[in-house]
Amino acid sequence: MFRTRMLPALLAALAIGFGLAACGGDDAEESDDPTAAESTSEATTETQAGGGGSATAGTIDLSAPADGSFAYDQPETSTTAGSVTVNFDNPAALSHDVIIEDESGTIIGQTDLVSQDKTSTTVDLQPGTYTYYCDVPGHQGGGMEGTLTAE
Repeated sequence: MFRTRMLPALLAALAIGFGLAACGGDDAEESDDPTAAESTSEATTETQAGGGGSATAGTIDLSAPADGSFAYDQPETSTTAGSVTVNFDNPAALSHDVIIEDESGTIIGQTDLVSQDKTSTTVDLQPGTYTYYCDVPGHQGGGMEGTLTAE
């Protein structure tokens, strides 16, 4: 008799617990959300300056060639100064990353090293010129670098 009365209460408690667990999540799971990536992509526009990079206030998109060459598809890009999210897409099987360095050579941000994947980082940019490059030995020397201008 006692067990049959407790069963509905136990099921209700479990349902509430599962409902609360479904609402939670960590930042890593949220950053992998494809809808978040879609909304970020919709916010980008083509850069007016040569180089073909995409930029808006707060976001730049960089990519590497699918063949794994030591290059970025955007040798130059620009954005407004402030908090900027750098999205990097590497479709190649060869690993690449993006390191962002200020004019004094200080690293101010970097992405994860990825292959056949996307990653991003957020940096605080003051007006000026920055260099971005791949940190894998030999890649920057092979030409995998670019210029970022913050206005």
